[in-house]
Amino acid sequence: MNDVTPSPPIFNLNAYNPAEIQEAIETVGVKKAAMPIVPCFVLAVVAGGSIGFGALYYSIVASDADLSFATVRVLGGVAFSLGMAIVLIAGAELFTGNNLIVMAWASGKISAMAVLRNWAIVYVGNFVGAAGLVILVFLSHHLDMNSGRIGLTVLNTAVAKISPGITTLFVKGILCNMLVCLAVWLAYAGRSVTDKILALILPISAFVAAGFEHCVANMYFLSFAWLLTEIGGAPANFDASLITIPGIIHNLVPVTLGNIAGGAGLVGLVYWLIYQRGLAKK
Repeated sequence: MNDVTPSPPIFNLNAYNPAEIQEAIETVGVKKAAMPIVPCFVLAVVAGGSIGFGALYYSIVASDADLSFATVRVLGGVAFSLGMAIVLIAGAELFTGNNLIVMAWASGKISAMAVLRNWAIVYVGNFVGAAGLVILVFLSHHLDMNSGRIGLTVLNTAVAKISPGITTLFVKGILCNMLVCLAVWLAYAGRSVTDKILALILPISAFVAAGFEHCVANMYFLSFAWLLTEIGGAPANFDASLITIPGIIHNLVPVTLGNIAGGAGLVGLVYWLIYQRGLAKK
């Protein structure tokens, strides 16, 4: 009797292995780096708004004073995962996730200038998208919900982001984007929409629950808080002087640098060393 090698299944339901994920991220990185400015910018605007929707969803949970500390943090983190789900499933350009483009650079497939070009376009686009959503949400009077507690939540969240020192913000940025890029990595392992969403929820909700700092989410919270203090929309007992442009810069600069160090360095380059340089068998 002749041995017959069974044909591989038409539909492979197994998760992609880490080596396959690394190759896929490099391939996508090359495409992202070569994307023309206009579509890249528009997709970045979409991503900024998407993360803003996640922040909006988180604010609803955080405005409920009857919930315990852990419940607010964990449930709020799960709600915030909405933003990353939109980015990864619907398709958009997010600065923190695009830190993984360094894997394609490390393999010599794109130049350092191509990486920086992508990051610059996407960062600005993310800010435009987040700030644009702020205006729409403000005009919708969403902040008036729960007797105005959602607006107060946005303000208090912004103050909490501006208050820490530069070193603390930098480290929080590192830890945040380690988890965000690990969420992207895990989502690439999935073969279905369900796989990808389930894979990203835990790392994304973990960074939110732990209070780490995400530069694009901060673009939403900080610009919203600034708008409220500038137009007199903050409660009378809130100190509007706590929200300033220098304060916003104080947060965004170290958080952005920390996000790059965590995502590009401690996730992207580490996995590249492991799977592209042969430190682990593919």
